[in-house]
Amino acid sequence: MSDKYKQAGVDLEAGYESVRRIKNHVKRTEVKGMMNSLGAFGGMFDLSTLDIKEPVLVSGTDGVGTKLMLAFEMNKHDTIGQDVVAMCVNDIIVQGAKPLYFLDYIAVGKNYPEQIESIIKGVADGCVDANCALIGGETAEMPGMYQDGHYDIAGFTVGVVEKSKLITGQKVQEGDVLIGLPSSGVHSNGFSLVRKIIKDKNLDLKTQYEGLSQALGEELLTPTRIYVQTVLTVLQQIEINGMSHITGGGFYENIPRILPEGLGVRIDTKNIVSLPIYHFLENQADMPKDEMYNVFNMGIGFIFILSLKNKDKLMEKLTNMGEKPCVLGTVEKGSGVNLIW
Repeated sequence: MSDKYKQAGVDLEAGYESVRRIKNHVKRTEVKGMMNSLGAFGGMFDLSTLDIKEPVLVSGTDGVGTKLMLAFEMNKHDTIGQDVVAMCVNDIIVQGAKPLYFLDYIAVGKNYPEQIESIIKGVADGCVDANCALIGGETAEMPGMYQDGHYDIAGFTVGVVEKSKLITGQKVQEGDVLIGLPSSGVHSNGFSLVRKIIKDKNLDLKTQYEGLSQALGEELLTPTRIYVQTVLTVLQQIEINGMSHITGGGFYENIPRILPEGLGVRIDTKNIVSLPIYHFLENQADMPKDEMYNVFNMGIGFIFILSLKNKDKLMEKLTNMGEKPCVLGTVEKGSGVNLIW
């Protein structure tokens, strides 16, 4: 143990204790192909265990933005890890890829093993939900860079898909239907605006406001929903032409990312059951609805685009899985997103 290093703000013993604490959480994420590499210089995964003839690897990386500031204020750290997993795995399943493994990076001002364990518990929860392995990560203690008790977290995931089953959006055509899956809340986007609303309106995170089922802070920290198992089940049975994960930029930015040139979408917002938190934020901020749809998911976190002939089959399948799917609209000639109020 280096006393000089500890005096400089880096506690190696706390780092070792953090590793000891997270081992059981990592073990929960074991999947076929995972190799016991925790603590090694590199995480390993055995692709030869997979029954795939022409594997295409799809990777994604992301963080959770300023949602972290609410976690600090609420001193609640056990769900933010699920957020970072969700933001990564939900992106790669858009292309039909099954997540294989995940790595996290946590940077802290001071290493508190209990806090690190809480964060990693959330990461492991997310990996279990996505059925992918947590094969490694990094916790960097950087005194002077972050306030005491504050941290940043980012993640990285790799998935695989058979080359012939890769979904690029190029099969999307005029007349296709959009079907959405509900979000669990604000997910992990738009929190700079959320925090501004809280500050401008002097809102209390620990108060349960009218229309909300829990305290505002708890509502906002509801972890991002992971769509992996639902989407992979659907892809085994129904032909899907395109998919979209509704993240930063809301409907206006994320849906066009999967549309071929010359096509746009028409969405009837009356079909969307918006969540109470969005009614609350909209009223507090006095924002026009189109701006809300340009920032937030508004209650829809994931979208399928498919041929009209398969619409009823998908709706029935999703309903039987316990989902509450929503027919959003259709693909049409043009460009961008046309919201109908």
